[in-house]
Amino acid sequence: MIDLQGGELDEMIVAEKKQVACEYHNEAWADGICDGIEAEILAETAISTALTELVRRHGEADVIALLDTMRERLNHGEFRPDRSLQ
Repeated sequence: MIDLQGGELDEMIVAEKKQVACEYHNEAWADGICDGIEAEILAETAISTALTELVRRHGEADVIALLDTMRERLNHGEFRPDRSLQ
């Protein structure tokens, strides 16, 4: 029997939800590309939709803080397609 602490179980659930969400996004992205929608249009629309929903739920200040964190991650190369995971 697996005995997980509450925090570990919560982390596993969040990780699984992120994986499923990524699969949904990848499928929608592929469908858009197949329909002839440029990657830049898909990306801008996805970001705009996400930001609108996050501002609605959490407010502008929290979203600005999130964007600051995302900018740092971008500057550190986290989103480069050729980055290596160590």
